Amino acid sequence: MDQLNLPQLLALAAALGWASGMRLYATVLIVGLAGRLGWLPLPEGLQVLTHGGVLAAAGLLALVEFLADKIPAIDSMWDTVHTLIRIPAGAALAAGVFASQGGDAEAWSVIAALLGGTLAATAHVAKAGTRAAVNTSPEPFSNIALSLAGDALVPASLWLAWHHPLAYAVLLLLLLIVAVVLIRLTFRLLRGLFKKFQAV
Repeated sequence: MDQLNLPQLLALAAALGWASGMRLYATVLIVGLAGRLGWLPLPEGLQVLTHGGVLAAAGLLALVEFLADKIPAIDSMWDTVHTLIRIPAGAALAAGVFASQGGDAEAWSVIAALLGGTLAATAHVAKAGTRAAVNTSPEPFSNIALSLAGDALVPASLWLAWHHPLAYAVLLLLLLIVAVVLIRLTFRLLRGLFKKFQAV
C-alpha cells in the first residue's frame, strides 16, 4: 500500500480524533511507530510523529498515562487536566491527515479538524465521566478493568481504521452510541450523588 485512499484518510482522521480523546500519548506513539517502521504510509502532515524525539516524549507520557489511569482519583485528576489537551490535539492530528494532500486539502483539513475535535471531546467526556462515576465504588477492580479496556481499544481502533475503514465506520458509530448513553447515565448518577450530598 503506497498511499492511503480517501476512505482510509477519513477513517484515519476519525480514529485519531476518537483515540486522542481516550489515550492521546499512546495514539501518537502507535501512529508514529507505525509510520517509522513502514507499517503505515503516513500523510505528510503526520510525518513529524515519526521523529525520534516525538516518539520518546510520546512513549514516556504514554507510560505515565498508563500508570495514572489505573489509580482511582488520580485518573480523574489526569482526565481533568487533559480536557484542555486531548480535544485540540485530536483536532490537530485529524487535520494533519489531509495536510499537503493537494486539491481541496485546506477544506478537508478544516473538516477533519472539526471531526477530530468533536470525536475527541465525545470520547474524553464519556471516558472521564464514566471513570469518575466508577471511582465512587470502593473496590478498584472495575476501575482497572475499564482502564485496560481503553488501553486495548485504542490500538485496535487505529488498526481497523487503516486496514478496514468501512468496518471502522461501523465500529465508530457503535462507539458514539455507547458514549452518548454513558454520558447520560453518568450525569444522572453524578446529579443523584450531588443531591444526596446537598441533603446531608
